Amino acid sequence: MALASDGGYDIAILDVMLPGMSGFELCRWLRRQHPGLAILLLTARDAVDDRVRGLDAGADDYLTKPFEFVELAARLRALRRRDAIGGTRMDVGGLRIDLTKHEISTDGGELRLSRTEFDLLRVLASNVGRVMPRAEILDAIWGSAAYIDPNIVDQYISYLRRKLDAVDSQVRIVTARGVGFELIAVDQ
Repeated sequence: MALASDGGYDIAILDVMLPGMSGFELCRWLRRQHPGLAILLLTARDAVDDRVRGLDAGADDYLTKPFEFVELAARLRALRRRDAIGGTRMDVGGLRIDLTKHEISTDGGELRLSRTEFDLLRVLASNVGRVMPRAEILDAIWGSAAYIDPNIVDQYISYLRRKLDAVDSQVRIVTARGVGFELIAVDQ
C-alpha cells in the first residue's frame, strides 16, 4: 500500500494470501485509489469462486500457481497493451477517452460504461481502423479464454454499440464476419 501510494507503477501483481489483509481487499483499495492501475492476481487459490471474487474486486487478470513464466510475461504484455501505458487520453471520432480517470465524453455529454465496456472501447480505440480478431479481444479484455465463452465478445460489443448510438457518437463498431470487430470514425 505504501509503494502504491506513490502512484509510480503501471501494473501491480498481488497474491491473495497476504498478512494483515487479503489480496482481494488490497485489490479493491488499489482500484479505488488508482483506477488506471493494471492489477494481476497471482495466487494458488484456483477455485472458480476465487477467480470471480478477484475479478469482481477489480483485478484485470487472474493467474493461478503453479504457472509458467512465459505465460505471466504474456499476460503482463497484454495488460500493458490494454492500458495503453504512456498515454492518458485518446480522441477518436469525437469521443474523448480519459485513460486515467476512466471517463468517456462526447460533445453530447459523458458516456457511462462498465469497466469491461470501457476496456473494450479502449482496446478498439487503440486499434482504430484495424479489425480486431475475437481471440485477440478475449485475450486483451479477459486475459485467458480458457473459461470464457467467446460469445461474450459479441454481447459486450452489443452493449457498447447501444451506448455509443444513444449519445450520437461519431464512431461505429463494424463487424468483420468470421473475424472480429473494427472501430471506425464516421462523418455526421
